[in-house]
Amino acid sequence: MSFNRAPSKDLEPWLGRVYATPVDLPDDYELVSGLLNDCSMVRIQLSGKWQAHTADGVNDYGPAALIFGPHSKFMRIKVTGSFVSIGLALRPGAGHAIFGVAASEVVDRIVPFERVGLDSQIALNNLNRYSDATSWVNTIEARFRQIVEAKGRPLPDPVTTAFENLAYENPAANIGDFAEELCISMRQLQRIINRDFGMAPKQVLRRARALDMASHLHGVADEKEADDLILRYFDQAQMTREFTEFFGMTPRQFMKTPNPLMTLTLEARQAKRLEMLKRLPPGATRPWQ
Repeated sequence: MSFNRAPSKDLEPWLGRVYATPVDLPDDYELVSGLLNDCSMVRIQLSGKWQAHTADGVNDYGPAALIFGPHSKFMRIKVTGSFVSIGLALRPGAGHAIFGVAASEVVDRIVPFERVGLDSQIALNNLNRYSDATSWVNTIEARFRQIVEAKGRPLPDPVTTAFENLAYENPAANIGDFAEELCISMRQLQRIINRDFGMAPKQVLRRARALDMASHLHGVADEKEADDLILRYFDQAQMTREFTEFFGMTPRQFMKTPNPLMTLTLEARQAKRLEMLKRLPPGATRPWQ
């Protein structure tokens, strides 16, 4: 497992998670894996050689300060040798509120810090001064706090925040009922959610449902929820169809395929989800540990 924790209390409106993942591997070892994130990620790769299949093609990376947009489908990743990755999971709408960048502009893409007016080399230099996970995450979080303060602490759209909670609590919910409860039109909802999640509302909920099921299949979910997760689908055929749409493989294939980067991502997401739903106190032992 990577080192991941909830953000500091004052940064909760913008951050869902902070993490550091140092992995020691032989120089010629190729780790073939992938990612499917439901939020934009600030990722600073201090070491390692990375290759990613993005919406802009297959790209190679060395040490770099990057922003990964949310994913509409599984993004294949290959890492060669040891690596250190440090980052922040941005809550939906945070990128637009702070940097003026809509999630729809970066979905399935990886862009450098310069895309949002930040300096990649400064970020790398600041983190290279340390060699432990606690210092890394504290440093990146402190820098993010400076940025938020400088921008005047602009909050994500409250509709977006409410929809994020819905995706965690009940991704089988009716979109029309949600819009009615918030007294907004379906057109308004579509516009806001596409801007802040990079996908249509129904697709966001379907992705959330698939991610929760993937967490269950890889053993990083609360097993007490297993039956409820399965009952979100009408039948096995629907589960297989939707899961395959996002991951490019059936649930059975996913369960049998080692995917360490995806498992780390799912573990952090489930910890965040349970904490946001008040089912797990921050820092408590997680049900799968």
